[in-house]
Amino acid sequence: MCKRNGFTLIELLVVIAIIALLMAILMPAMQRVKKQAQTVACMSNIKQWSYCWHMYLEDSGGKFPSGAGASGDWPDKLRSLYKERGALTLCPSAKKPYSDGGKVPFGAWRWATEGGGWTNFEGKPGEDYGSYGMNEWLGDRPDDNFWRNREQKQASNIPMFMDCVVWDTYCNHTHAPPEIDGIVQNEMHLVCINRHNGIINTVFLDLNVRKVGLKELWTLNWHRNFDTQGPWTIAGSVQSSDWPQWMRTFKDY
Repeated sequence: MCKRNGFTLIELLVVIAIIALLMAILMPAMQRVKKQAQTVACMSNIKQWSYCWHMYLEDSGGKFPSGAGASGDWPDKLRSLYKERGALTLCPSAKKPYSDGGKVPFGAWRWATEGGGWTNFEGKPGEDYGSYGMNEWLGDRPDDNFWRNREQKQASNIPMFMDCVVWDTYCNHTHAPPEIDGIVQNEMHLVCINRHNGIINTVFLDLNVRKVGLKELWTLNWHRNFDTQGPWTIAGSVQSSDWPQWMRTFKDY
């Protein structure tokens, strides 16, 4: 009687089918774990930025940058406080520059000292890049909407620095959410981005760091006259059907 030394074709096909089935089951779980790890790493970056902002505000007497673009010149002002440019300035979910095909919200911006830009950013002295931005309503400027220094009673609800598709943003309660994730048509769209499964990581004026739900963005005190009970809040009678389809499963506020 002849002794068999190998697998039959059917046995090999069964093994391959089992492996393919296991991969199909495991891949979504692995993707979730990867995204969770990126969110945690991003939160760690944001925490480091809270220390940078603490040092800057201590040196400035609590006043924010107030250049031509209001707080938009923070990449220049804070450059000496952060050294690991790639590690600290880039959200792990948004590393690819727009100039290399990066798409909102998973792309990175470039800041140039002559006034900013959206093109190449690596290997050029005097320029910074990243995937975080500042609340541009923080600045020592005459407009009544501006928070001029960090000493504010509502500091725990005033966003300062967060996941953002450009270096700063002028959010307003009248801004509608983006109909499609990644399509930017107003300032709120710069932070209403689905990098981290319905949240963005944020540093507040009191230097507390936490996750902010995308619908929660309309309840924060972005500027002095921001209506935190505006039309895109539960208090303002927003309905689930009012939100774009991609946002309807997110938590309401």
